[in-house]
Amino acid sequence: WCLLVCSVADLTNTPVEKSTLSLSLIIIMCVCVCVFQACAPLWSQECGTSVFSTGICASVSDDLEPRDTIAPTAQRCATYMDIVIVLDGSNSIYPWYEVQNFLSNILSKFHISPEQMQVGVLQYGEVAVHEWSLRDYQTTQEVVEAAKNISRQEGRETRTAYAIHMGCTEAFSPERGAREGATKVMIVVTDGESHDGEELPDALEECEKRNITRYAIAVLGHYIRRQQDPETFISEIKYIASDPDDKYFFNVTDEAALNDIVDALGDRIFTLEGTLGYNESSFKFEMSQIGFSTHVLDDGILFGMVGAYDWDGGVLKEGAKGRIMPTREAFESEFPQELKNHAAYLGYTVSSVIVGDWRRLYVAGAPRFKHKGKVILFELSDNGDVNIAQALNGEQIGSYYGSEVCGLDVDQDGITDVLLVAAPMYLGPGNKEAGRVYIYSLSGEVFVSNGTLKAEDRFQDARFGYALASAPDLNHDGYTDLLVGAPLEDGHNGAIYIYHGQGIHIIHNYKQRIAGSSLSPSLQYFGRSVSARLDLDGDGLLDLAVGAQGSAVLLSSRSIVQINMSLSFQPHSINVIQKTCQRGGRESACLNATACFLALSHLSVVAMLDERKLTARALFDDSNQRQTQLGVRVHTGQTVCHNLPFHVFDTADYIRPISFSLRFKINDTESGPVLDEGWPTTFKRSVSVWDCGEDDVCVTDLVLQLYECLNVTPLCRQQPYVIRSPRRRLAVEVQLQNRLENAYNTSLTLHYSRNLHFSSLSIRVRNTHTPHTTQTHTHTHTHTHTHTHTHTHTHTHTHTHTLHTDLQHEPDNFILLPLVSLPPSLSMSPSLSLSPSLSLGGYPVEN
Repeated sequence: WCLLVCSVADLTNTPVEKSTLSLSLIIIMCVCVCVFQACAPLWSQECGTSVFSTGICASVSDDLEPRDTIAPTAQRCATYMDIVIVLDGSNSIYPWYEVQNFLSNILSKFHISPEQMQVGVLQYGEVAVHEWSLRDYQTTQEVVEAAKNISRQEGRETRTAYAIHMGCTEAFSPERGAREGATKVMIVVTDGESHDGEELPDALEECEKRNITRYAIAVLGHYIRRQQDPETFISEIKYIASDPDDKYFFNVTDEAALNDIVDALGDRIFTLEGTLGYNESSFKFEMSQIGFSTHVLDDGILFGMVGAYDWDGGVLKEGAKGRIMPTREAFESEFPQELKNHAAYLGYTVSSVIVGDWRRLYVAGAPRFKHKGKVILFELSDNGDVNIAQALNGEQIGSYYGSEVCGLDVDQDGITDVLLVAAPMYLGPGNKEAGRVYIYSLSGEVFVSNGTLKAEDRFQDARFGYALASAPDLNHDGYTDLLVGAPLEDGHNGAIYIYHGQGIHIIHNYKQRIAGSSLSPSLQYFGRSVSARLDLDGDGLLDLAVGAQGSAVLLSSRSIVQINMSLSFQPHSINVIQKTCQRGGRESACLNATACFLALSHLSVVAMLDERKLTARALFDDSNQRQTQLGVRVHTGQTVCHNLPFHVFDTADYIRPISFSLRFKINDTESGPVLDEGWPTTFKRSVSVWDCGEDDVCVTDLVLQLYECLNVTPLCRQQPYVIRSPRRRLAVEVQLQNRLENAYNTSLTLHYSRNLHFSSLSIRVRNTHTPHTTQTHTHTHTHTHTHTHTHTHTHTHTHTHTLHTDLQHEPDNFILLPLVSLPPSLSMSPSLSLSPSLSLGGYPVEN
């Protein structure tokens, strides 16, 4: 498949005459690789004074050389004639220059060319000679000049029978240029009875055998000048002429009067039986414009004949089984005879769809049918019979419904899922030619209406749907996509729209709009034709070819990529108790994150730690910040990994894991690949801030003991006791020990009555490992805080304080003390000093 740009000169080697040639807007692809089909529907041929636009298509090789031509509706002109003038040059013809004038005038009426008329002249008297043969001159101008130089043969006898016999047997022979299939015409001009009249029957019989039509002209000047009765002469001339006499016989009073019958003789020659006259108004295929629309099939090509049958239109299939050309009557059920002169333009567009059990239906649009337009789906047999399967009708007058059709196999299973029919002149708001495209979805074996597509809602002419084309899969999702041209948008700059397929449907909202003005301000009517079948730049991706006025625009598509990432941590969790490194002069827990990428493009990546927290609990080693950047250069088919070391400080928040996010973007956004629609640009993982073994579940065994300072005995009695008023201070020691796996966010809660006031707090952490245990951890943290508060209440209402590592004394005697995590074999002993203001009624202690 290549982009083919033709000019008139491209078809100069075609065997069909190129008298008038208009280049087609249609360039189509053939099934065979490296072979193209270029069509010129306005290719015309002159036939007399008429010009018939039959159209022509040519096969073009990969080196852009025309090969075979296809002109199935081209017909030989009605003026495809071989004409021999048998001219009497005896002494009685006078004056001779009048005969020369007649000969020049009648020859100037003839359209002489290899594809139309050829003329030979035979002059006779006593003998007969060929002045020139049929093949000698190729133009009217040449034969007119030759006629001016003919000299009279002279002679005392007029051997008309001899000359006619010589004309029939010799002048119309192939050796002298006679063409097979050409209409044979003889014009006999004489001024007297023949001297060999007895031989006329044999001579005329030879003419009849060769199917030669004879016109005979009797010049009566010699008889009038001698005052003789010409009746016998006229009878002989009528005998020479073909029947009927009123059509093939002429007589004139003298040589000068020959010029009076030039027009009449010319008109009669051009209206011979089996030919079309100049003034006839009924056309079959003479104006068919073959190739106005085309559709490539597996077994041939379907042509639209928009001008056939007086512009009612038709279709033609050229394929391996020959030429199939349905008659006008074959479509009569949908195009009745009473509307035959309404110019429906059937074949304005052609296509085909596959329905049901792989049954092919041909599709043809008739945008002028009843002024609203129609589309028919039909079967076509090898003998030209037509079976109409379905007809779709337009709804708005003048909308040109059916001027474009397009079938889409969205899921690419071989069955057509959607048929789209364009009405590009559909009037929208403000009576603007907005245009719209009708969607028909396959249901069973028929297509049912399923909404419309339209251009952006702007008060402007658009002609949306002027061009439709399927695109096999632009976004690499496995579904066929759709291109729609709107050449009048933006003040005739034009635009195209791209719609994506999904499932067995077309998504109604367009995915991309490409304005012609964004490519070049000088573009006009961008989107008048669209195609997306080839990779023209060799990058393995489909490209778009878009037609504009005087321009063809190639749009390279961009690859769609998916970024596959993975993220792992070593170690897999954070143990803040076991410090493994120093960062910034502080002991820290160090980890390494490994980020791996599999893609077909180069990326810019930003990594972030704890991005949603106000204060980061972890920082990257290289930047000593929570954020770092890296560039990733990915090679085709390879996975690229990067190490991102980071460290974690002491923190009181052990419940929520530390988040690790990778946010990426693709480099070379102008011409490089683009990310698949809906594919995430952020990849997130988290790492737990604890170490609880392989099952990631912390199983603890916390042991709690409580002592008071009077006798340093465990406060395990269940009965209450009384603190006497003379004693001003009470010391309480709480010991908490963990005997199994790490315990995180552990807290102690001490309930005491309001008549006690908090005085001070000290915390001791000691290692209780047995001698063979290798793990040791000792931490001493002492806070002292004094607060005096007097209560006058005497009731024994309990009050709760939660103890943490950082002492905070809140209003209403609320003290906070977060505890560090307790690894196995470590114990914590906070000691509290309480000052009573009233008697203490009791003490519950809870873990």
